[in-house]
Amino acid sequence: MSKWVVDAENITKVYQMGEVEVHALRGISVKIAPGEVVAIMGPSGSGKSTLMNIMGCLDRPTSGEYSLNGESVANLSDDQLAEIRNRGVGFVFQSFNLLPRATALANVELPMRYAELNGRNRKEVSRQALEAVGLGDRIRHRPNELSGGEMQRVAIARALVNDPAIIMADEPTGNLDSKAGDEIMKLLRTLNEERGTTLIVVTHDPEIASLTDRIISLRDGRIKEDN
Repeated sequence: MSKWVVDAENITKVYQMGEVEVHALRGISVKIAPGEVVAIMGPSGSGKSTLMNIMGCLDRPTSGEYSLNGESVANLSDDQLAEIRNRGVGFVFQSFNLLPRATALANVELPMRYAELNGRNRKEVSRQALEAVGLGDRIRHRPNELSGGEMQRVAIARALVNDPAIIMADEPTGNLDSKAGDEIMKLLRTLNEERGTTLIVVTHDPEIASLTDRIISLRDGRIKEDN
């Protein structure tokens, strides 16, 4: 196993908006060890979502070196990047991103369909993941039959099913009230402690960030603090 799950060296990201260049990241270097729980904070436009997208292989840096789990991703094809994402990263988003007409079980199965696991295994692993997040009695419910907190638990179960090295959560409590948000963060911490999964949380909320072990603060595409 690599010493670092995330190893980013002098990462830049430049977007071309018409004739204007927007420098979203300006030479960011960060290393994250297996099992760490890290918050990425910063005001709107600071680059935190751009950094998460690069860390999660959803986007490529303009320049710099990036390795995920010891594997350099700079020169990989789109298909290879998609395979690394599916195998090594679980994503949890603010808006849940659940299929509205599918049951909780079917939503959780989705990443394994892409990995082409057989149906019986998919259902069993998905059921276990839902039990791990406290929804063993909700596996047949559709999203409109679940609360916001329960929908986010389904999303977390979906992020877990391929046993990723890293879970990336982008504002995972943004659409929840404070009680449900606290429960989601406690759940993510518990999964980190039980499974050793690295957890990276992008948030603007200092209370959510305080529940992590390390806070990386961004401003204007640069790291302002890392402690």
